[in-house]
Order: sequence, then structure tokens, then C-alpha cells
Amino acid sequence: MTPRHAAPIVGLAVTAVLVALPLTLRDRLPDPMATHWGAGSVPDGSMAFPVAVAMQVAVWAVIWLGLVAVALRGLRSRVSRVTWWGLLTGMSVLLVGMGVTTLLANLDAPTWREAALGGWGVAAMIVAGVAAGLAGGYLGRGAPDLPAPPDAEPPHLRLRTGERVVWVSRVSNPWLVTLAVGSAALLAVLLVLQTSGLVGGVAAGGAFPIVVVVLVLGLLTSSVTARVTADGLVLGFGPFGWPLRRIPLSRIDRAWAQPRRPGDVGGWGVRGVPGSATIMLRGGDCLVVGYRKGGTLAVSIDDAERGAALINALIAERAGTRP
Repeated sequence: MTPRHAAPIVGLAVTAVLVALPLTLRDRLPDPMATHWGAGSVPDGSMAFPVAVAMQVAVWAVIWLGLVAVALRGLRSRVSRVTWWGLLTGMSVLLVGMGVTTLLANLDAPTWREAALGGWGVAAMIVAGVAAGLAGGYLGRGAPDLPAPPDAEPPHLRLRTGERVVWVSRVSNPWLVTLAVGSAALLAVLLVLQTSGLVGGVAAGGAFPIVVVVLVLGLLTSSVTARVTADGLVLGFGPFGWPLRRIPLSRIDRAWAQPRRPGDVGGWGVRGVPGSATIMLRGGDCLVVGYRKGGTLAVSIDDAERGAALINALIAERAGTRP
């Protein structure tokens, strides 16, 4: 099923559920209904029954119409297909889950203040939405993107018989380095505050995982080193060049240099999905490798054209067709 067919079917189905289910249970629901809960699952906000139903439908309509507009423009890349199908399935399940959870909390309650929100329901709703989004994105990903042909003939080098050459380049993003350093400093401050008793264990415990994740991601994406040898392309991440990503020469069809900006791929860091990803640390030339089985990997790196030329020369040498 194509996105243009799926969008109206799913959209109308979710709308029907959001309208029909509350109307079916209308006699067992208070008016107004509880629509928001504060700490301890205590209801602290309400809406009249028709307003509550209309609000849920309006929220879904905004999301749905946005997805319809994107589908009409076309989904040409695997990243766009994964994102579109993930949002369609994930948000539809999440919105229906929110509606069902709200109805169950209000069901048979004398007034909206007695509406009981079960914590398990909220957790189940979130888990179901995330699972549906992941499954939808995976199933709708389609075939890998074909290597985008460069504007001109891919660059080549002439290698002398028996000559062994190596190309190495490195680039870093000072903003991501600053983020990693700031996260490390914040982590140290939190440890000191917790040790001194100035910050409670619960508060610090909630902040620690977030800071650690930001620190690790900042370190891994702050710099990248690319190395081309007769064995293929090796990418090293972070200040220590680890972990490594190895791409054997046998998997590469060709390579080229192509200018890309963070806005083209969705920002900085590792963007895209396996088979069509970009490692973006700064705007400008990227080394792009096209896989033999389809798909590409791009990495923003200095002297990208020379790296691409060496990869193409090594591929030609292995195939016995020197340029």
C-alpha cells in the first residue's frame, strides 16, 4: 500500500474511533470530563464532553493533514519513507491510546474530579505508540536508495603498479566538543552536589542518565577520522578514534565528493537510517560511498575528493581496469 492510499484510510479510521467510541460510552461519562492529571494522577483539568472529543479530533487532524501533504509531495528517499510511516502508525496508535486512556479514567466516575487514571494505562499507551512507530517505519522503509550519481565523472587517481597509498583525514565540530565538555563538567557538579547532600538522590538520579547520554553522544559525534587503504574505508569516531566503522572495498561500488549542509540531512551528528546515512559534522564537501547493493553513506570530511578518487582507483585496480 502506498502512502497516498494509506493516509486517507488510516486517517478516517482513527477519526472514526476518536468520535464513535466516546459517543458509544456517552451515558457512562461525566460532563465535563477530566482531561489532564497532575502529580499523583490527580485530575486537575477538565473539558465539556463535546469540546474534549473535538479537541482530540483536531489534534489528530493537524497531524494527519501534515502527513497527507508530505505524501502528496512524494517520498523519494528511504529516510523520508521510514519517518513518514513511523509517524503515521506511531501517532495514530498514540492518539487512539490517549483517547482510550482518557475514557477509561472517566468511565462511571460521578464527576471529573473522581476520574482515576491508571499509571499502567499511560505506560502501555506510550509503549504501544513507540512500538507501532518503529514497526511502521521498518515495514515501510522500502528498497535502499540507489547511489545518487555525482554531477560529473567520479574522481580517480592513477596508481603505479605495486604502489600502496593511504588517505587519512579528520574533522571536528567545536560546538559538539563544547557540548561534551559542558556535559562532563555538569556531571562532575552533580556528583559533588549529591555527595555533599545539597541535591537529593532522586533528583540527581534522574539527571545523571540524561547528562551521561549527552556526554557520550557529544564525544562520539564531536569528531570523525576517515582512512582509506587497500582494504576499504575505516571511520573512527570521537577523540580517541573509537568505535570504528569498517566498510570493505568489496562492498563499495564507487565514491564521490558532494556538498551537503546540515539542513539537507536533518541536523548535525549521525542522520538517516542504515543504508542511507550521513555523518554530518560541518557543512561542505562530504565523502559519499555508494554500496554495490544499493544505498549510500556520506561523511563530512576535509579533502573528500581525494579520498573518493583513491577509493575509485583501488576499486579499478582490484577489478583489473585501471583508469
